[in-house]
Amino acid sequence: MTDHTLSPSAAHLPGPTPPSARPPRRHPAALVAGACLFVLAVTSYLVVVGTNAAHADRLVLDDADAVIWGQTIRRPVEIAADRVTLRRVSVQAGGGVAIRIRPGVTGTVIEDSEIRCISRGTDGIASGNYSAIRVRTFGCREPFRGSPDTPASVVGSTRDGAPYPDRSPGSEPAGTPVAPGPIGSSEAAVAPAPPAVQVAPTPITYWPGPTTTGVPAGTVLRASGSLNLVTPGQVISGLDITGCVAVRASNVIIRRSKITCNSTTYAIRVYAPAINLVVEDVEINGTGRTSATVCCGEYTLRRVNIHNTIDGPRVGNRTNILDSWIHDLARVTGSHNDALQTTGASNIVIRHNRLDAYKPSTADPMNACLMIGSEIGPSVTNLLFENNYCNGGNYSIGVRTDLVASNVRFRVNKFGRNYRYGIISRPNQAGIIWERSTNVWFDNGLPVIP
Repeated sequence: MTDHTLSPSAAHLPGPTPPSARPPRRHPAALVAGACLFVLAVTSYLVVVGTNAAHADRLVLDDADAVIWGQTIRRPVEIAADRVTLRRVSVQAGGGVAIRIRPGVTGTVIEDSEIRCISRGTDGIASGNYSAIRVRTFGCREPFRGSPDTPASVVGSTRDGAPYPDRSPGSEPAGTPVAPGPIGSSEAAVAPAPPAVQVAPTPITYWPGPTTTGVPAGTVLRASGSLNLVTPGQVISGLDITGCVAVRASNVIIRRSKITCNSTTYAIRVYAPAINLVVEDVEINGTGRTSATVCCGEYTLRRVNIHNTIDGPRVGNRTNILDSWIHDLARVTGSHNDALQTTGASNIVIRHNRLDAYKPSTADPMNACLMIGSEIGPSVTNLLFENNYCNGGNYSIGVRTDLVASNVRFRVNKFGRNYRYGIISRPNQAGIIWERSTNVWFDNGLPVIP
């Protein structure tokens, strides 16, 4: 395997960023005396942190697709660009809001992070169009704000040490609805359905597809062989990779690239103890041979186009699959093709994906959009499957008999009719939370389980 060990982004280096790498608009006018200077990973933002920084001007993040991790920021943060990710960040701030999302900005992800509001009237995150995944908040007036027009999705998060959202009556302030995340439960639960009303279908273009996943149009790619990524914080961008990718370091980013892998194992594999792989705006072609595209956990996929593979990603611990398209799986002798599969893991988010298990060219429904069981791990816990389009499978959602589940929630999904037997096997199995009213047919909006 050829080792293309690229230098980390200059913004991740502990020393100062070279002047040529700094956009002029970010030169600070002055530095607070005695303050420490930090450089945020994968951007060129300069952060002044000092004894009075909690009350300083806000830090404005205005580079699209920026990924920031492992930093303590002692002043308010304003997200001013699409698809900004904050990971393992601690924000300590007062004022009106600790992290503000500008109107019109979308795709913000805040995960495995902490927000400490140091003023009584400070909100945690506002005002919507964001995902908060495993975010701990302390002392915030309202930790997660959203609205019907700019919804917030909160998964596995806490407020002053207690699970959020608080489900007690009247606990959520009027006018700040938040899409609920997983609710702790080891028992089966099926939410009661209101009277069904047939509605017009949502256009298929609402979900990811050929124009919104993979390498953005106009991107110039450079030829590359297989990659062995061993440098923490390494950023891979703009490559046409003929081969496969091994990730052996944490906080690696692969973006705006194409991977054509003819291995019979995995197109991308994360090796322990590496964590926090991000793959975004990438196309993965399994050449009809790859057993699974990504293995086996500790990663985030965003706007990824996956095709011509036996199975899609193997979903392990701390996996996020977002805004991606999985389609045209490759049938081989004896295969049981799944767009997604987990056999034991925890802390999983699968949101706003198009999962085309059904292959129109051969009229083959394959096995499942999502297969879920406990074949390898002891259980599947804290899995959220929401706002996805799913078509195909023997059962579109295959629930194995060996599944030991807790907090496995299905909500706000739409299903096609090209399955073989049904939409979900064993919807009442212990630990499965199936919202009848929001898991509906794609063509008429009626519940798939009346």
